[in-house]
Amino acid sequence: MKVGIIGAGGWGTALAIQASLNNDVTLWVFSEEESETIIKNERENVLYLPNVKIPEKIKITTEIKDVCSSEILIFAIPSKYFRSIVQKFSNYIEKRHIIVSVTKGLEYPSEKRMSQILHEETRCRNIAVISGPSHAEEVARNTPTTIVVASNKNKVAEAVQKSISTEYLRLYRHNDIVGVELAGAFKNVVAIAAGMLRGFGLGDNTMAALITRGLAEIRRIGIKMGGKLETFAGLAGIGDLIVTCISKHSRNGRTGEMLAKGMKLDEILSSTKMVAEGVETARIIPLIECKYNIELPISNMIYEVLYQNLAPEVGLRSLMKRPLKHEYL
Repeated sequence: MKVGIIGAGGWGTALAIQASLNNDVTLWVFSEEESETIIKNERENVLYLPNVKIPEKIKITTEIKDVCSSEILIFAIPSKYFRSIVQKFSNYIEKRHIIVSVTKGLEYPSEKRMSQILHEETRCRNIAVISGPSHAEEVARNTPTTIVVASNKNKVAEAVQKSISTEYLRLYRHNDIVGVELAGAFKNVVAIAAGMLRGFGLGDNTMAALITRGLAEIRRIGIKMGGKLETFAGLAGIGDLIVTCISKHSRNGRTGEMLAKGMKLDEILSSTKMVAEGVETARIIPLIECKYNIELPISNMIYEVLYQNLAPEVGLRSLMKRPLKHEYL
């Protein structure tokens, strides 16, 4: 199978490495400068995956036509730029293609999922998403990882599952594309809160409470927006939430840690080229709360810290001072 990976960030590069074990892989990079940097550094993505060798068999290109000669196209693009990049490819994507999003975010302010953008901007209807507990740093180094591929068409999910799965990366099929995408997007907001806990030196009790109550919020949002309850108990739900909250690799977690140290959002964003998707997704929280009339205290606190200058320590303390109530899951 020919697989094209669109986007040479950490996750795109890691998937290219795994996919190359079973397929002919082309990795599309945004600019010649980016391409030359990777190749000149002895085929190493020094910014996103230092000390990981990119196999010689992976073709690196800036040409859209080259990558679109593949049968499966995987978009690994930050949500903020997802639609504009898909538009660049739209005239080259055919009905025969299988197109996949691995982006864990939503478009602001439309609240659109990435699969919806693929549906709107291309004529292809063989659409799937990949999500689950997976840090690029570990996937690229062959750490055993299990994730899900979701599609409304089982044959599409099956094709992606067979082509991308390796002895190190195991894909399960799923048919709840809505729930899988929403779980992947909103867990990043909770992960910022997890980073804040670490930044303040809080303990395991606090982290366990955050993960559990964070999952309740994610599930609340997901069901209201069309996801299935059982999805949030699986790899794309609790699995991804756990790994993102506890891992040292989490970009969202690092953002939370920097907030706890007193840095403002502008300072954090200017200090790194890596994208913390939870920052963008948090902008949608007030819209979701109002539209669906649901309580999202943790997510709303993160929104206020990021965009309304709420002090992180005040935000965390406010969660413990909320009115006592029954445990609503």
